[in-house]
Amino acid sequence: MGVTLKDVAQRAGVSIKTVSNVVHGYEHVTPEMRQRVNKALEELNYQPNLPARYLRKGRVSILALAIPFLTNPYFSDIGKAVINAATARSYTVLIDSTDGERSKETLVINGMYPHLIDGVILSPLALEAEDLQERRVTVPLVLLGERLFNVPYDHVVIDNVAAAKLATQHLISLGRKRIAAIGAQGVSAGDTARLRLQGYREALVEAGMSWNPDLVIRSLEYDRIDGIRAMHQLMELETPPDAVFCFNDLLALGAMRALYEGSYRVPEDVAVIGFDDIKESAFSVPSLSTIAPNKQQIGDLAVSFLLDRIEETYSGPPRQTQAPFQLIVRESTAGRHA
Repeated sequence: MGVTLKDVAQRAGVSIKTVSNVVHGYEHVTPEMRQRVNKALEELNYQPNLPARYLRKGRVSILALAIPFLTNPYFSDIGKAVINAATARSYTVLIDSTDGERSKETLVINGMYPHLIDGVILSPLALEAEDLQERRVTVPLVLLGERLFNVPYDHVVIDNVAAAKLATQHLISLGRKRIAAIGAQGVSAGDTARLRLQGYREALVEAGMSWNPDLVIRSLEYDRIDGIRAMHQLMELETPPDAVFCFNDLLALGAMRALYEGSYRVPEDVAVIGFDDIKESAFSVPSLSTIAPNKQQIGDLAVSFLLDRIEETYSGPPRQTQAPFQLIVRESTAGRHA
């Protein structure tokens, strides 16, 4: 017979309920109690009895995470954050990639059944509100990102307008006068791009700077090659920009490559800032200034919301919360002294 919660409680000198709260990741346990329980769990090599949990509660302790692109480091980071948060609550995470296609996202919300998973976390790019209204299954669902608002599901976002505004204000504070933007989108699925463009424009207007559409380059894709192509368009202008806000780090890395090939210096000739704070940004040459969403908190909030629904500890109206972000200043805007 394996180690039980009762065995752990006796070793730690606490109640079985306290051990259960720690094992399930509930926050209302004092740090001292949590430390005692975790020490006892480790000493006794406690392993949760997942088959028994399923028979008792009708749950399999498996969550699904559906992201648009596995190759985008930002979504890989989100996946890791979700896995960390779920593991701490004794749940396993299955990851699926939708390629940002509506048909695949619809399959995610309708095609996964309760006997396979307990809940779904989805970062949609193409899903429409009516797809959710026509949803045929009752598996709990949490949404990530800015694609859909005012839908009856818990939702974790960041304030993209404020974040983009902060990035642009940083470039303005450096005395840059012709600030370009790479990543605008004219498609219905481009909600994140629309919000970041709004923040960029608001920062310019508040600084008394004119809005120049020639300095805004659209990009349907957000990879490095797209940043190279967009930067080449800007370099071909009669008066190129002296700063660029890219709507993600991959675009920014591509833009810096194009500037290097064009014999422009970064940041002396053109300052560059990105968005996402992927690990590559800290190791590029020059290192990339960026907006860093708190990805671990995004994962923590998404898993917490989902388990509240799965374990029926919350049955109230849908919740929407914003995860924090911060400006990371590196060499691409501040020079080598950064």
